[in-house]
Amino acid sequence: MTEAAELPPAPEQAREVFGDRFEDAVRYAELLAEAGVQRGLIGPREVPRLWERHLLNCAVLSEVVPEGVTVCDVGSGAGLPGIPLALVREDIRITLLEPLLRRTNFLTEVVELLGLDHVTVVRGRAEEVMGKLPPVHVVTARAVAPLDRLATWGIPLLRPYGEMLALKGDTAEEELKSAATALSKLGAVETSIAHVGEGIVDPMSTVVRVEVGESPGGVRFAAKRAKAARTGRARRRR
Repeated sequence: MTEAAELPPAPEQAREVFGDRFEDAVRYAELLAEAGVQRGLIGPREVPRLWERHLLNCAVLSEVVPEGVTVCDVGSGAGLPGIPLALVREDIRITLLEPLLRRTNFLTEVVELLGLDHVTVVRGRAEEVMGKLPPVHVVTARAVAPLDRLATWGIPLLRPYGEMLALKGDTAEEELKSAATALSKLGAVETSIAHVGEGIVDPMSTVVRVEVGESPGGVRFAAKRAKAARTGRARRRR
């Protein structure tokens, strides 16, 4: 049996980024390195680079998240980027959306253990919860799918004039170019690439920003969202 990789000590940048929640961030890292690996949520090879590649890489996303907004982390998996974002931003309300039961069980345990009262865990796929969850200001995602496919899941969950923030790697510009037509059809009005985490992570984290207009998801999704909302109201009246 291969010996489990050891979680390295938290770097000094982690104290700066997580502040009063530093000890909670350490506990989350430990959970990922232990239960996360045991349950197959992350690979054992990721443990030595959990801080730089995962926790800090996700936490610096907070630099482009406005104050006091609602957020839906699509395909949250083991809680990345949702949990690190929640640890550094108690002013926002976050929904961790994940379809797999073993992952939502882990997320629920983490949220309860760390006392993240501003975080809700929802089991389901983005296309299933549209119209059932209140539209949000911001959708986040990391390592979920190529941008064009991710957009079809994430953008319809936005409220008018919201934005999707997708953590991407070296392919960010290429994905943005190839997804241009699809994004336009989904109601995107502006796209850009931001680099965050200067002095904290190296290389800096790359974020694809997709801002929408008054019809997130375009006309087809507006009709679908309205139908889902009507169905939800009818069920509540019963």
